[in-house]
Amino acid sequence: MDIAELRDRILKQDRRALARAITLVESGRADHRAQAADLLEALRGAGRQALRIGLSGTPGVGKSTFIESFGIFLTAQGKRVAVLAVDPSSARSGGSILGDKTRMERLSRDKNAFIRPSPSQTHLGGVARRTREAVALCEAAGFDVVLIETVGVGQSETVVAEMSDLFLLLLAPAGGDELQGVKRGIMEMADLILVNKADGDLKSTAMRTCADYLGALRLLRKRPQDPEGFPKAMTVSALEEQGLTDAWAQMCELTDWRRANGHWEGRRESQAQFWFHEEVKQGVLAQLQTGDAKAQIAELAAQVAAQEITPSAAADKVLNALDIRTK
Repeated sequence: MDIAELRDRILKQDRRALARAITLVESGRADHRAQAADLLEALRGAGRQALRIGLSGTPGVGKSTFIESFGIFLTAQGKRVAVLAVDPSSARSGGSILGDKTRMERLSRDKNAFIRPSPSQTHLGGVARRTREAVALCEAAGFDVVLIETVGVGQSETVVAEMSDLFLLLLAPAGGDELQGVKRGIMEMADLILVNKADGDLKSTAMRTCADYLGALRLLRKRPQDPEGFPKAMTVSALEEQGLTDAWAQMCELTDWRRANGHWEGRRESQAQFWFHEEVKQGVLAQLQTGDAKAQIAELAAQVAAQEITPSAAADKVLNALDIRTK
């Protein structure tokens, strides 16, 4: 693969080249990883930045419908939108349905939109390990907004927050105690809470749900990266495309304030450090998947089960063999 040619085609906004590059960075083959690293390094100086928006929500909340409506709203304003949708993988077979393009049929036909579903495999938070690199490729390809959809709500959503400029939490109105259904940690990460399905018979319920979350947000500790009044809770209807203009206006207001007050670049710098540490961790874990290491681990595991050696001593043997000694 000619990395220089691929780089030039991506910078010229060639969609096929972008799709090919994302396939390259998602590959686990050693030669592909080397090529992916070369490509990302070649694109590093392009200087293009997109607004990265992470989106999470419980299953059935209407994430795909919202993304499609919101994406069409943005492309109508002349913006180029990339959607990186992470599909859950089967723990048994490792396969994924990758149905997001099917569920976003209108947006997938938009010439200013690019949709790429990726399998989560076994990665934390429903975010593929290489999603961050795919975001960088989309930025280099000149997209204005990159939407990162995750599998659902959970403690591991910290991962998507570490690759996003804004983090949206999408919720649905319900008849029970909605506040008990979402972990505090998720609310503390959210920049904007959007109560979807605020239409028809559910509109009044959505308004009450929104009021509940507004009250809960006021109890949270104020974050230094937020201006007065943020984070906020709002109602939207992806089905009727209502509330999207107001939601986008709030996103722009928050983004502009963070840029003007130095939080934008600072956040991206800390995210880069986070992913450096993650790559080191993943590199160490990969060494444990080699043939010799797996054989040694299996042998020591049998000895631990037979109580011939303590778990700590067995672990030290593995780490010493990898030359990773505990202090």
